[in-house]
Amino acid sequence: MYNQEKYSGVSYDPAASSVPAGTAVLNSFINRVFSWMFAGLAVTGGISWYLGNFWAEKIRMYHGLYWVLALAEVVVVIALSAGVRKFSAGVAALLFTVFALLNGLTLSWVFILYESPVIAKAFCSASLTFGVMGIFGYTTGKDLSSLGAFCGMGIIGLIIASVINMFWYNSTADLVISCIGILLFVGLTAWDVQKIKLLAMELAATGAAAREVKKYAILGALELYLDFINLFLFMLRLFNGGRR
Repeated sequence: MYNQEKYSGVSYDPAASSVPAGTAVLNSFINRVFSWMFAGLAVTGGISWYLGNFWAEKIRMYHGLYWVLALAEVVVVIALSAGVRKFSAGVAALLFTVFALLNGLTLSWVFILYESPVIAKAFCSASLTFGVMGIFGYTTGKDLSSLGAFCGMGIIGLIIASVINMFWYNSTADLVISCIGILLFVGLTAWDVQKIKLLAMELAATGAAAREVKKYAILGALELYLDFINLFLFMLRLFNGGRR
């Protein structure tokens, strides 16, 4: 699962990161973003755990539905990111919730293919990495836009390599793809957090309406959600010695 969205109208101002203006709005926005992100991860994790542990045979029987659900996820992501300006906050929230539910269905295979200790190891590793890079992206005074652009382009190559390796599987190539994927999403995590911080500052400076703040918080949560999920999945691939 790969994704890289951009916020329109948000540019980097080196001086902005040290300006305390709109601190309350900034903190409120960041808290809202992470609240939505954690809620989405909880929904996805709960559904995938339940289905993977109690409906494994059904999932194997109807494994062809995976691609239908994956396509539906792409449609929801595109709809949310492209229509955030037009949608109401309620519609944006509904789309995010639907995406988290769909992703819970598609990720149920994780609990079928991997042993619990491996899943726990990948989750803890992804959580620690995400946390460290999130703090870095939020606190650094450096412009990370060039890093974000580089990682975004790298994902295109990663998708191509992953598709090729699906048909001509090579374990060494899979290891390399996993390592590169982790590095790319490490960079994207830092960049996305910085973007969200700058967006919060812009919303505070322009006095954006509450409904606009909520919509962009949901979009920010979607980006960070995808960064975390991809980190987790690539780390699972890296630790694939624990497959069932």
